[in-house]
Amino acid sequence: MITNTTMKAIKPVIILSAILFNSQVALSTLPSADMETDFHKLAGNLRAYPYAESEPPAQTPAPAGYKPFHLEHYGRHGSRWLIGENDYITPVRNLEKAEKAGKLTPLGQETLDVLRDIEKQSRGRLGELSDKGALQHQAIGRRMARNYPELFCDSSQVDAKATVVIRCILSMLNGLQGIREVAPDVSIKSDASYADMYFMNYDDKPAWEIKDKANPTALWPYWGKHHVPDGYLTRLVSDKQFALDSVARGLMPQLYWILANTQGHTGQPWMLDKVFTVDEVREAWRGDNAGWVLHSIDTPLTERRMPYTQRKLLNNIIESTDTAMMSTRPSVNLRYGHDGILINFITLLEIDDLGKEFASIEEAEAAGVRSYDLIPMAGNIQLVFYRNDEGDVLVKCLLNEQEVRLPAKPVSGPYYRWNDLRDYYKDKISRIKD
Repeated sequence: MITNTTMKAIKPVIILSAILFNSQVALSTLPSADMETDFHKLAGNLRAYPYAESEPPAQTPAPAGYKPFHLEHYGRHGSRWLIGENDYITPVRNLEKAEKAGKLTPLGQETLDVLRDIEKQSRGRLGELSDKGALQHQAIGRRMARNYPELFCDSSQVDAKATVVIRCILSMLNGLQGIREVAPDVSIKSDASYADMYFMNYDDKPAWEIKDKANPTALWPYWGKHHVPDGYLTRLVSDKQFALDSVARGLMPQLYWILANTQGHTGQPWMLDKVFTVDEVREAWRGDNAGWVLHSIDTPLTERRMPYTQRKLLNNIIESTDTAMMSTRPSVNLRYGHDGILINFITLLEIDDLGKEFASIEEAEAAGVRSYDLIPMAGNIQLVFYRNDEGDVLVKCLLNEQEVRLPAKPVSGPYYRWNDLRDYYKDKISRIKD
């Protein structure tokens, strides 16, 4: 879900949400037009990539005379094991208290048995890529090579980089495996080095400090309005008072996370919709999503700083594209990293107007800053560059392999003139001084 770097920024979310998840209050819900009922989506950033076994929407053909010559990519690692040991152990220990007291319901016993098995499987694998995470990146790699054969041929160069975290390195290797299945003769260079972390996983400490200061006034009041009530406890424990006194504390949000994350593993049963109602899961997601919203959006609440945390990544992409434009050789630059980078890169690029200024977390969520759509496991951005015989360059942006809008007037459909966007982005990131 998050790296050690972004953990510094998100940690207060986890601490306070553990308290709020156990409060007994009425549910709040999204506006009726935005009522999400898909339990898999409501796993948020734990959602398995939606196009691992199915095809994404068809792409719009490029304008006449334009052919792809370059691609820039940043992708999140695929589905993984949860990062913290206590994420698995704490719910087991809490439900075991009810088991020893003879107060588990049949569903409670089934849930405990599943949790014990998953905790056992997790030993030695915390934070690692899952089997499904590998398949997700293989599928994405195959589609890239199929969609753009001009870029994945024997005359092109593919340069792949990963952060130094093993799940990202394995995601890269699986993505490259998928490419080679379609384009076995393509030339590929791969690397994972601390030398590249300044743009692959930049730690903008002043920005995180600003965000942390905003938590009491922006994030915590939001949590005060959106709690998961204790109704789920009565489905697991027969004695409500015992559940509240001895089981509830520490059970959430880990129980939600474990059950939501089983979609990213082969052989782990899907029980999220048996243990929770859709309203409960939606509130659990909203509490978690609020942290990602404040982490990423352009808002006075964080001095309008957060999207700019990924200015070095954007500058690297601009410079890499400048180099590609001077070459006659097709090329691809792939980067494999983390959700905490990807979501801020989305707002920095102003994809689908998500980079506009928002006054509140609620306003941003309603506009579409939603973790399950933006940063599922293996979530990715692809910037595909096209050129005609006159040397005019267009770019198309894909978010999770779906065409999206950028902050410029399109030439045709999702195709934009790169020089216009390049100037706009260069001017934008120049506003923040290191």
